[in-house]
Amino acid sequence: MVTRFEDRTEAGERLAAVLAQFRGRPGTVVLGLARGGIPVAASAAKALYLPLGTVLVRKLGIPGHQETAFGALAWARGRTVRLLNKPLVDRVLEHGVRQELLDEVEKRERSELLRRVNLYPGTDQDVSGKTVLLIDDGLATGATMRAAIEAVRGGGAKTVVAAAPVGSIEAVSSVERACDAVLCLHLPGKFRAVGSFYRHFEQLTDDDAISFLKQ
Repeated sequence: MVTRFEDRTEAGERLAAVLAQFRGRPGTVVLGLARGGIPVAASAAKALYLPLGTVLVRKLGIPGHQETAFGALAWARGRTVRLLNKPLVDRVLEHGVRQELLDEVEKRERSELLRRVNLYPGTDQDVSGKTVLLIDDGLATGATMRAAIEAVRGGGAKTVVAAAPVGSIEAVSSVERACDAVLCLHLPGKFRAVGSFYRHFEQLTDDDAISFLKQ
């Protein structure tokens, strides 16, 4: 597989180049999905001369198959949005996964989401009446991006644009139905993990994310 991006910072610069119509535009903010989308968003926001913030998101992974999301949570300005893939949840339950296990996953992820609220700067960006550029490092299932879209819509965002360096065709199709526009630089026919399209794709810590948001 051909590596498409050096790292998240370079990916953000390339994303900014195709979001040039938003450069310096009044009433526009860039929000990175925490954690992985924050360095991409920070790089794009810098190039576009736009304010930077974040939407806190957590994927709800199927027990034993964490990479597959049965839903997602997003937090923005005091409101938690919960998004479930109901058909997938039904199939998971039919295959013997107990509801209590799914509830445990959600409880754990809600706790982690709220832990980050008091840590991360930029979670209180006012989006009312604004154009919001939501940026992540990749769209695998689209679950967290859809939750983030719903969160900023709930905050009164006028226009929502979702953007990512790479994404699966299915995820982009799903996200398109939830926002005003989707921009994805690379749509591979065969999608694996987001990290496989980056040369350097380190796991980010809280300190890393906070540092990018403070720059």
